[in-house]
Amino acid sequence: MAAPVRWGIIGTGAIAKKFAGALALLPDAKLIAIGSRTKEKAEEFGKEHNVAHRHGSYDALVNDRDVDAVYVATPHPAHKENALAALAAGKPVLLEKPFTINAREAETVIAAARSKKLLLIEAMWTRWLPLYVKLRQLLAERVIGDVRFLRSDFGFNARPDSNPRLFEPVLGGGALLDIGVYPISLASMIFGPPSQATGVAQLGATRVDEHCAITLAHPQGQLAALWCSIRLNTAQEAELIGTCGRIEIHSPAWRATEMTLLREGAEPQLLKIPFEGNGYQFEAIEFMNCLRSGKLESAILPLNETLSIMKTLDALRAQWGVKYPME
Repeated sequence: MAAPVRWGIIGTGAIAKKFAGALALLPDAKLIAIGSRTKEKAEEFGKEHNVAHRHGSYDALVNDRDVDAVYVATPHPAHKENALAALAAGKPVLLEKPFTINAREAETVIAAARSKKLLLIEAMWTRWLPLYVKLRQLLAERVIGDVRFLRSDFGFNARPDSNPRLFEPVLGGGALLDIGVYPISLASMIFGPPSQATGVAQLGATRVDEHCAITLAHPQGQLAALWCSIRLNTAQEAELIGTCGRIEIHSPAWRATEMTLLREGAEPQLLKIPFEGNGYQFEAIEFMNCLRSGKLESAILPLNETLSIMKTLDALRAQWGVKYPME
């Protein structure tokens, strides 16, 4: 077995804890360092997850000589700064989604990684779940013919008092960046970059998008109908419709373990593809495989696609008049 990749995490929130738990499942990975804005939070996280190096600043984390790779798990307004700091310190970066606040920031981070010849991957963790690996195989085999239409949704009922980050413009709040990126990334995986992105959104009291409905048109005539909400519980499903069948991805599509294949003239086929843990381990596996083979990006989610997704998010927010204070 190869020597374990020694990970450092920037941030101590819920996603950082999920990633730490996922790393514990991997024998070739070791969480060695945690970085927080305060020493107290770093100590608390370190004790909970048995992390040896507990840094009270992000700079100390990225400059830790024992860290081989950095996972950025801070809120998305901090992604650019945190990623650039890690890259400047010579560390490859797995950067939590959404990649940055906007495409301009994404271009800056990508340029820095390429200039330093360091691995950089967007941590869109669902892209590497076993079910989506199987889905890409089915699509490559054209089991439902040419896919012409996608519908996908992601919504949950959040409250400003219990989850204030989602409603704060200064923290990049709103449904689109937090969860709308899931169905948009799925459409990108299936169809590639859209030629047109249109949508409508309902803005809440804090002027972030609380509900939105999106239509993407793609160069070969494919369409995607997507919607997301931080105020409503939606079905959290996806359906791909092809020229000779359909694939239904069952709820919750963002961490799916079941899908049904419905082909013309055949009985429905339920495919169950379970996995251990919370699913974050698969993005870590992809990252470490790329790192060990000397790759600078993932073929499953290349940096140009990440940038394209950010441009789609920008185009939609521009239509809705959603602009964040840091832009």
